[in-house]
Formats: sequence, structure tokens, C-alpha cells
Amino acid sequence: MANRDSFPKCKNNSPNNYDLYCNLKYCNKCLLPETQETIFFDEEKVCNVCRQHEFKKEKIDWNERKKELSQIIEKYRGKGPYDCIIPFSGGKDTTYTAYYLVKEFKLKPLLVCFDHGFFRPQIIKDNIKTTKKLGVDYHLFRPNWQVVKKLMLESLKRKGDFCWHCHTGIFAYPMQVAIQLKVGLVIWGEPSAEYTSYYGYDEEEEVDERRFNRYVNLGINAEDMYYMLNKEVDMRDLRPYTYPDIKELRSINYRSICLGSYIPWDIKKHAEIIRNELGWQGNKVEGIPDEYWYEKIECQFQGVRDYLKYLKRGFGRTAHLMSLDLRNDRIDKEKAKELIKRYDGKRPASLDIFLKYVGISEEEFLGIALSHTISPHNPNVKEIPKGRPLPDMDEWDKTYDCNI
Repeated sequence: MANRDSFPKCKNNSPNNYDLYCNLKYCNKCLLPETQETIFFDEEKVCNVCRQHEFKKEKIDWNERKKELSQIIEKYRGKGPYDCIIPFSGGKDTTYTAYYLVKEFKLKPLLVCFDHGFFRPQIIKDNIKTTKKLGVDYHLFRPNWQVVKKLMLESLKRKGDFCWHCHTGIFAYPMQVAIQLKVGLVIWGEPSAEYTSYYGYDEEEEVDERRFNRYVNLGINAEDMYYMLNKEVDMRDLRPYTYPDIKELRSINYRSICLGSYIPWDIKKHAEIIRNELGWQGNKVEGIPDEYWYEKIECQFQGVRDYLKYLKRGFGRTAHLMSLDLRNDRIDKEKAKELIKRYDGKRPASLDIFLKYVGISEEEFLGIALSHTISPHNPNVKEIPKGRPLPDMDEWDKTYDCNI
């Protein structure tokens, strides 16, 4: 582990007078700070995620991995109403996964979409276009909004993350559909090793209950949430967020795998492919440079989510994107630092809409967020500038109060 004294130090508290992250040590290669989940640094001040990417580039026989994928697919092909299920949001990763499996392996998949409630207008259009061009069946599930609203606020208070319903629903619901339809193979997009070190590229990563409980559900299962909400909801309302019993999964001889464990994952390349082949559209996202037109375009509140990350951890979405480009030698460190300083850490205009949805004030929001700050990060909210609204915000769903 590298010594803290060997890392750059902040000269003062001015946001314009620091090396990169004030009072934080950060990776000498990808620039992610020590507050990133699962991160640690070696004696060369390089993080473990970067070392995993080196393993990905240098040690993996991707031709052999693709053969393994083909063997898995052939085991399930034609055994049920669908060859596989693809959990699908319509973002770059799930769209590419669907495109690749249909074009490369001629699969008949079912695309299962868990609608978290905040899809942006363009992604809805793209999903229609994608399913038509690929010629695939599409299953959309939208959970009870009255329950979702309660889950968002409780999750925000407990974990500083309002997306518990989204995290758990996206991963649990497609597995429930797999059991109902007796489809044994579920194929996801990128592996977690692409971004964190919960798993590594040197191990087999299954998207199973262990992974679900390890980091997907934020350490809160559906039964926990039921009691946290003082039984204000019916336990049946929490079924979409409940990972299926292992006995049910074993009854369909299930495998739940990441496509990115078997082919090299490259989001820039994949985004260009689906744009050219499917007419998939990008979009502007709060706190992200325009050249990253493909990143996290699905959700109205991605800017709020990234703002929370900045308040808690001291970095946002642009720093994440810079880390990927630095690992792939697509940008130099000085340019990356410039973009991080320019785009990360702004108050998103969408926060005004979000606050109306969950029914709290900005003061309450900041109090909750700052209670989850990860040391040694210490944000000064008074100096945080405001970001610009997105062009499509007038088209967003704003049915805040839907109570009868």
C-alpha cells in the first residue's frame, strides 16, 4: 500500500487551487481517488482496478473465452420459448449486448426491461427502434409508483443512494421472469470488473445471489426494507426487488453471466457500432462533456445520482469516464484533469424535479448526503456552482403527486 505522504496535497481550500482532489490521494494512472469503492493503491500509486485492466489486456485469451461463451449458448439454445433473457434498459451496454447476441449467435432472446420510472424520452424511442430492427420480443415491467416513492426516500436516507429500487429491480426481476418462462440462460452486459474490484477479470463472475447481496442491493434486502418502512407496504409489493430462491433457479438449470467476461468490453467502440447499425441516439447528460454522448443517457436523474456521488466521494461521472479513457490510452492526464475540474461537482438542474418527486427540501437533501460523506473528503456545499438544464427537461414526466 502506498504511503499517504507520497500523494499530492491540497495547498488550501480554494476549489481552483489543488492538484486534483483536495485532501484525497488518487491513482497515478486513472486518477480515481481513494474514496472510490473497493479501491486501493500499490507502491507505484496505481489502483487495483487499473491492474485488473492490465490483466484484461495482457493475460486473457479472448478467442478461448469466446469459445466458452459459444459452448454455454449451445447448451441452452432451443430448450425453451427463448434461447436466453437479456436484462435491458436501452443504454449502450444492454443495447450492444442484444445487438451482439442476435447478430453474432443468431439467438432468439427475450429483452426484459425493468422500468425504474424515469426513462428519458429519447431512450423510449430508441428502445422501440432497437427491438424492431433486431426483431426481438420485449417485456416491460413498471412497478407500483406509490411503493417506488417510499423506497427512493428510505434508500436515500439509509445509504445516500435513492436507487435501491432500481438496483434490485433490474437484477432481481429478470431472474423471476426466467423462472416463470423456464429460460435457463440470462446474459448481462459489462462485468463489474470493468469498474470496481468486487470481482476481477481473473475469476469467473456469475451474476448470482452472491453478487446481488455483495453490492447490488446496498446491503438491504426486500424483507429489511419492509421493516424499515414500518410495514407501510405489502410484502408482495416488494417481490420485484427480491432475488429468487436458489431452488427455483436450480430447477431451470440457470446460468447468469456477463457478455463482457467473454468478449473484450469497449464502450466507445460499442456505442459507435449501435449508432451505425441500429440508429441508436446519444444524449446530453448533466455533468458530462458532450463528447461522451453515449454515457448514462437513460435516466432523468443521472445528474442527481452523480451529484450525490460527488458529495459523498469527491468525484463524479466525468472522473469515472476519464479513468476508462486513461486505462485505454485515449487521453493524457492533463486533459483528463482539466475535464474533471470543469464538469464534476456541479449542482444539477434536475435536482429541483427530483426534490418534488421525493417530497423533501434541498436542505434536507444536503443533510442526508453529507451524513454519508466518505472521509477524508469534506465538501463545501456553499462553493458548488449550478449546472445548466438539459434540452429535453420540458419533455420529462413531472407527475409528482399521484396519490388518490
